Amino acid sequence: MRLATHGQEVMQPLDVLKDPVVIEFLGLPESPRLVESKLEQALIDNLQTFLLELGKGFAFVSRQERITIDGDHFYIDLVFYHAVLKCYVLIDLKVGKLTHGDLGQIQFYVNYYDRERRTEGDNPTLGVILCPDKNDAVVKYTLGEQQERNIFASRYQLHLPTEQELERELRREIRQLSVATPLKMPPRKKAGPDA
Repeated sequence: MRLATHGQEVMQPLDVLKDPVVIEFLGLPESPRLVESKLEQALIDNLQTFLLELGKGFAFVSRQERITIDGDHFYIDLVFYHAVLKCYVLIDLKVGKLTHGDLGQIQFYVNYYDRERRTEGDNPTLGVILCPDKNDAVVKYTLGEQQERNIFASRYQLHLPTEQELERELRREIRQLSVATPLKMPPRKKAGPDA
């Protein structure tokens, strides 16, 4: 009821980040030939819908924002400002599985923004990598506990899953949970005269 009357309440970065982000509205086919520039252009062409998918509070700032450090140029795919969290949100787009190098790149961008662009009253910058596949262990060991608070990896889906895909995913999750937390059975009572 609270959600219905007040809407989404944003208290921390995790409250605004989705995993997965469904970008079916782009109409892009799943293909190994998909390149980041085509994905980015499709998101910009559908910016209003993308902002609605991201959720409350996101304001678009720039795309392919160039930062120059000692003569070397680097480009941040998408830059947003989150009006509720009062911080910049940097989005790096990937078309392949997330790597530790990708996490290092977004960490570099976040550190730069915090030192060079953040102003008084802004909270620490958030970095988000949108990728089709990720390994949570890679994220954990690459970032460590400190960086896990402001750098996130979220999967994107180019289409909503079918009923069969949802069923497979639920079964996979149940199997994983069963292995991770086996059920503890009470000890059996001995049969016989001593029982």
